[in-house]
Amino acid sequence: MRDNNKDARDVMANEKTFKKSLLVSAIAAVTYVGAAQAQDAAIAESDQALEEVVVTGTRATIQTTIDIKRNSTTIVDGMSANEIGDLPALSIGEALENVTGAGSHRENGGATEISIRGMGPYLSATTINGRSATNGSGDRSVNFSQFPSELMNKIAIYKTQDASLIEGGVAGLIALETLKPLEYGEQRIQIDAKANINPNQFNVEDSMAGDMGFRGSASYVDQFEFDNGMAFGVSLGVERSDISQPESEMRSSSPSGTSLWACLNDPSNTNEGFYRGSAGDCEDQIDGSSNQGYQTAVDPETGKAISDGTPFAFVGSSNGYRQNDTSDKRDAVFVALQFQPNDKTDINFDLQQSERIQAEQRHDLNFANMKRATPGVTGDSLVVTDSGAVTEWAGETAIESNSEVYERAEDYLGYGLNVAYAFTDNLTVSADYSFSETTREETQILLRTQSDSKDIYGDSSNYRPLVSWDFDSGIRQYTVTDFDVTDHTLFSDSYRIRVDNDVDRRNTNEAFRTDFDLTLDHGFITGVKGGLRFSELEYVDLGAARDEYSISLGSDQEKIAEINQACALEFAESDFLAKEGSGHLITNVDEDGNVTGGTNSWATFDTNCVADMLLTHLGEDFAYPELESKSGGTTDVTETTTAAYVMADFDTSVSNLPVRGNFGVRVVQTEVESVAYRTPYTITTNDDGTLSIDDVEGAELERVSAGGDYTEVLPSLNVIADIRDDLMLRGAIYRGMSRPDPSNLGYSRTFETNGSDEITDIADLLEDVNGDGNPNMQPLMSWSFDTALEWYPNDDTMLAFGLYHKRFQGGFETAHVTEMLTVDGQQIPASFDITRTTEDTSALSGFEVTGTHRFSYLPGYLSGLGAKVSYNYADSDFEFEDSLYGDSVVLDESGNVTSEKQGIIAPGNLPGFSENVFSGQLYYQIGDLDTSLIYKYRSEYFQPYTTNGTRLRYVGDVGVWEMKASYQLTDAVKLSLEAINLFDEPKKQYFFTRDNLGEVNSYGPRVFLGLKAKF
Repeated sequence: MRDNNKDARDVMANEKTFKKSLLVSAIAAVTYVGAAQAQDAAIAESDQALEEVVVTGTRATIQTTIDIKRNSTTIVDGMSANEIGDLPALSIGEALENVTGAGSHRENGGATEISIRGMGPYLSATTINGRSATNGSGDRSVNFSQFPSELMNKIAIYKTQDASLIEGGVAGLIALETLKPLEYGEQRIQIDAKANINPNQFNVEDSMAGDMGFRGSASYVDQFEFDNGMAFGVSLGVERSDISQPESEMRSSSPSGTSLWACLNDPSNTNEGFYRGSAGDCEDQIDGSSNQGYQTAVDPETGKAISDGTPFAFVGSSNGYRQNDTSDKRDAVFVALQFQPNDKTDINFDLQQSERIQAEQRHDLNFANMKRATPGVTGDSLVVTDSGAVTEWAGETAIESNSEVYERAEDYLGYGLNVAYAFTDNLTVSADYSFSETTREETQILLRTQSDSKDIYGDSSNYRPLVSWDFDSGIRQYTVTDFDVTDHTLFSDSYRIRVDNDVDRRNTNEAFRTDFDLTLDHGFITGVKGGLRFSELEYVDLGAARDEYSISLGSDQEKIAEINQACALEFAESDFLAKEGSGHLITNVDEDGNVTGGTNSWATFDTNCVADMLLTHLGEDFAYPELESKSGGTTDVTETTTAAYVMADFDTSVSNLPVRGNFGVRVVQTEVESVAYRTPYTITTNDDGTLSIDDVEGAELERVSAGGDYTEVLPSLNVIADIRDDLMLRGAIYRGMSRPDPSNLGYSRTFETNGSDEITDIADLLEDVNGDGNPNMQPLMSWSFDTALEWYPNDDTMLAFGLYHKRFQGGFETAHVTEMLTVDGQQIPASFDITRTTEDTSALSGFEVTGTHRFSYLPGYLSGLGAKVSYNYADSDFEFEDSLYGDSVVLDESGNVTSEKQGIIAPGNLPGFSENVFSGQLYYQIGDLDTSLIYKYRSEYFQPYTTNGTRLRYVGDVGVWEMKASYQLTDAVKLSLEAINLFDEPKKQYFFTRDNLGEVNSYGPRVFLGLKAKF
């Protein structure tokens, strides 16, 4: 077990010194232009020998990708670094994007969630040093931007599974590792400092994070041996990051709530829609119901949707622009301790802690009445695609200058203790305890100021000016009649402050496992492994709370004028969104349509200044509202899992062909308990036989709970046939599972009571019932079939081709269900919409190709060229229906379908599904110079919202260029230059349909200039 033999290390140290002298000689010889051909050949031989021992930088990292893939029994892609901080990325998310088939979702310009082989992050699992990691989003994915790449030593994606791996990844398992100090075997002190320069940040005046950011790390690795044979190793790392994340946005109402409607676009219908006879919201009828629009409910007489055949168009409550000033601060600590009291015992403790604070100052220009139909204008000007996306619009709308101060604090703590003991040379038993916790808190202050028929001085103004917009330049641009959006005094009414305590979440995972590893000396079976694991996941979300304060022009004109003048700000950003469109974002015209000017800015206000003055005027003190641990908005989920596995390794031959691998089975039993709180009620039977329901005055909220459970058997088989020393054929079959997100397992059931005094049926006591969460949601299961052919001609070259197929058992649908709620001891039927797992089957098939090669045979300096490319293609028939405008069903108490809704939008695919994922890297490394140019592409995919994962949102195709260059100034000091998003590729998001452009996020390049010293 011991890996710290001092004599062996002394030999290695002497050998490294000898090799370094050879390397210097070789480089000098290469630069000698007049060298003879025989000398060149000798140098090449020396260089080839050196490559096996002294390989650094990009070339070394790529060699580790080959070694990880070649030496694994399962199908794995990954990378490792000889030195901490040598991974070619600014975050773990960016590093994972270099792995074949991995694509990232980007937020604030950086890679966050990772999808594997076109399958969304909720279908993957993530471990740190073999232990499950938590997050603050309420789902199963991990926010990889939380972890600095400088303090990680190895990353890998297991695309097939064996029985020993923690369950939870239908797509694969992402494994992150820090180093073990005794295995590292050397003392090292390293300091890495980087200056962050974001060109777009220079466009922002007086920014929160300044013009230049900083990112630095320090690490220490050492080993200590004692005379009694004990050995102790320590690895410590700290990182601090203080950078900006500039972001400019075009925005519109998202489908996550009730702000995006399908309105009727029928010229013959003047009662509702875009051709209604009087001004008003298009989803409301003049005579009839409100909040209706296109009706998807099926008419039993026709068998079709009520609105079937009627033209429609999607329109949101508002749209506009957002100018963002950002700050991102992170402190991280990594600790690894390794103790070997004797040659049989190995004790490892590791800890990772990360504290991150993201802050934003947002300024929005908001066109507030996009649902409003202006008679004689809106319907006639509307241009709509076949799928219902609006590309041109005109109408009268109020205009707002809104702003927010937002902050997210997210802390991660993970640690574990592992003790392994070798009872014999063949039998090792280990025990492992782990704990992971993520907490997230989000607060914000929101300001709204609005246009009015008068300005702040009482002079006449234009409350709802005529506005038109189109997508002619690729983003939404506006023409505004007789209203100057840069004039602060025109934003004169409805000064409203909302103080939000938006998020308070805690996600913990505590686990204990024990394993044995038995090696057998003879026979077909070469080893047997097995173990038990017990884990308990807790997810608590306290919901949100809001305090609201406002004043209006009619009653507080003087105070509004005072606040307006005191808190007015100059627009902070020059060239706002200039690269995303052509011409001005806003063109001003007079009443006759003559152009009077144009601008890419608007009037903005200091949010804190307005909040302080408004609250002082109202006699209120500022405070964020308190969140209660027991409230109607609380989600409290406990998921308890017990798993056991046994696995056998085998090694044999078939017709003289060496064949090896493993087979095994993992059994997983999971129980879910979900707790909620609601108002207690009493039910009374009156003297006349009628029923009444009343809340219990002064009583605390009552605790209610529900749950679910499931047991799954997960067999697996991995086989490798060594066709030649450099050619292997792999195959794998396994059954995988992915659990529902913890946030979807809640048990919130809210209702309003019926106040009628003529109720005789208990079922009529409740009305307006809403259900959120499904504690009995089942996991998504799949059978996976993989095969791969891999060729390894030398240490720098690999060509691998893989095929895979997955058969999914289960899907997701929105169903209108009836549940029995216990109220005052009595069972009352309640009907509402819920998301559930279905028994539907679907499939995903694909292939992936990976190739890497160094052109070392080229003459002279050209021998430093190398390349790595990977491509993944996937196809799936999985269908994810939108809960609002997709197909859905209505179920009775027994679960039978009683009616249906016929949707008007096509279903999405698997969340996170991309047909095409590509990564290409061209590197040049010779002498002390090491450079790389990287291109990453991911095709369109469906990305669920974290607030409402049942609505369709698509992220468009994106291709991002990155680069890295370094130069070894001395043996101990290296200079580096790194950049991501070199050509300012924006992120585009589409709502409901693939052509309804709802949001554009422009980040600009991110550049880091670094200096690393190693001793």
